[in-house]
Amino acid sequence: MTVLTMKELAFIEDEIRAEEIIAKTMNWCATQCKDQELRKILEEMAEKHQLKIAKLSQYFNRTNNNIQ
Repeated sequence: MTVLTMKELAFIEDEIRAEEIIAKTMNWCATQCKDQELRKILEEMAEKHQLKIAKLSQYFNRTNNNIQ
């Protein structure tokens, strides 16, 4: 398994936080939309970012014990 430095782990944490903000923003925008098609697109975009959060978190949790 790859050993990550503290700096690399910090980058992963930053990316997770950024993805969380994007997902929340997309969901909020979707709630403000009257156009159902646009609302659906925004919700799908938010879901993609939420999946990225899950993948990054999973990777982060796996590597959390392998810090240099």
